[in-house]
Order: sequence, then structure tokens, then C-alpha cells
Amino acid sequence: MTVPPQRTPFVRRRRYGFDLRSTALFFVLLAVLVSVLGLAARVAASTVEQRPAWVFVLVVTGVAGCLGLRRRMRVAGVARRAAAALDEAAREAAEELEAPAVPRQRAAAEAVVDYDALTPEEFEEAIAALCERDGCSGVDVVGGAGDLGADVVAATSDGRRVVIQCKQYGASHRVGSQDLQRFGGTCFSVHEADIAVLVSTSDFTAPAMEYAGQCGIVYVDRETLEAWTDGTGPRPWEAAPGGGGRGSLAR
Repeated sequence: MTVPPQRTPFVRRRRYGFDLRSTALFFVLLAVLVSVLGLAARVAASTVEQRPAWVFVLVVTGVAGCLGLRRRMRVAGVARRAAAALDEAAREAAEELEAPAVPRQRAAAEAVVDYDALTPEEFEEAIAALCERDGCSGVDVVGGAGDLGADVVAATSDGRRVVIQCKQYGASHRVGSQDLQRFGGTCFSVHEADIAVLVSTSDFTAPAMEYAGQCGIVYVDRETLEAWTDGTGPRPWEAAPGGGGRGSLAR
């Protein structure tokens, strides 16, 4: 008996052939990706080195973005309020710049100076500030031990040398003739004053005013000092005609 030959079942085999085109395309794309990543890394490193503040801003922005919509809305609200405050400040600054300058006498009149509350040193500084305010140059406070009667020195706009002695006395302590005599012995001969001024927060005795008139010393009492301060009265050197220091402002 003849046995029929057995057929071998047909098995489909998968071909693993090498595709040069696909491989080349893959490596090209890989090279492009690596180049892009390298360029991005180089740009990031350069930015960190040259502008670290930008990196900080980007990091903060990224963190803020990750916090969610609610946090972003809150930050936006704060930003809007800050922008509104800045806008308001800018508007006020513009209005200040556009506002007309306040006249000197009006501004001085609005200033209130309590000379009785000052120390003797502060009183001298206040008198020096008045001289500087009213156009004097080279204003200097020289009062102290060994000042020989000069507390403030200055130069008027026309070049006259002003020497001022400050007497911060109470209302019951009037400036006497001895005070004027001591000042008169040095103001012209030692300090070479063109205009000698004695300023007091009190009044002057009659002998003191007589001696001042004889020696050419300008004396400024409390009422006159207040008028000088608020700009309603003359400056001490305006009572010295011809630059000789002859005159008085006391009323």
C-alpha cells in the first residue's frame, strides 16, 4: 500500500530587511532634535550668565503659573491695584509740578517757628537759615567758645559782610547796653563787619538802643524778628544804608 506523502504546512515568514531610507531619516531627525536641545541649553546657560534676573523672573512666572487659576486671579488683582496706585502717584506728581510756585513771603508766613523752644545752638542755626533764605551767600554758624561775639557770618547779594550775634533771652530779660558794648568792641574791628546785627528774642533797654545807634549796630527785637521770619518785615541788612551798618529795625 502506498502511503501518500505528508505536506508541510506553509508558514508565512516576516522579512526583516534593512531599509536604508528609513534609517537615514531617523538619524537625521535625531540629529536635529539633539541640535535643538543643545542650542536651547546653550541659550539658557548664556542667559543665566548674562541676565540672571531674567531667569529669576521666568522661574517666578512659571511657579506662579503652576499655582492655578485662583492664585493667578489674585496676583492679577494685586497687580491692578498696584498699577492704580502708581497711576495715582504719577498724577499727583504731575499736578505738583504744574502747580505755580508759592511766593517766598507767603511760604514764610505759613511757617511757624517757636524760637523759645529752640536751644541756643538751634537758634543760631535758625538765624543762619533766614539769611540763606533771603539771598545771602557764604552763610556760616561760628558761635561757640572764643567766638568774640560773632555767631553767624554771611555775605549779602551786593557783597557786604554781615556779622550777627544771637541773644536768646526770655521776655523778662531785655538786652542791655553791656551786651551791645561787648559786641560793638569786636564786630567791626575784629570781624570786619560791614553790617553788624544783634538779634534777640526779647526787647532792648533804652541805653542799649542808644549805644547801638551811636555805634551803627542794627538791633532786631522779638517783634521785628517775627516779621523778618514770616516775610512781612525787612531784612536786617536793609536797615544799613550805604553798607555802613547804621540803622535799626526794632520798632
